[in-house]
Amino acid sequence: MSFLKNQIGCSTVKMTILLKNKILEKVQQSEGLTDKELLTALSKNDTILESEFNKILLDLEIKGLISVSWQTKNIKRIEYVTIDNTDDEYEKQIQESEDKDYEASFPNSD
Repeated sequence: MSFLKNQIGCSTVKMTILLKNKILEKVQQSEGLTDKELLTALSKNDTILESEFNKILLDLEIKGLISVSWQTKNIKRIEYVTIDNTDDEYEKQIQESEDKDYEASFPNSD
């Protein structure tokens, strides 16, 4: 009995990971979509519980991979979060100043 529970639990975890990947892939491919559109697209091939779907959305939002915002009372807007890695000019100036201060802290470094 314990072995059967472990197999079912393991299967559930694998399905959740697959579902997370599918959700993230669909959101990345679109420029943003509603939760109803996403659930409909995912439900074409599999049966997905809305509670499980919402838990996965929350998990992905907490991890900073997606952004979920309310469009209307019953509709959520889901968008992929892109991270801009370009350096800020202010940050560059601070780094240069810190480097100069560090080098100046050594006496007779000429």
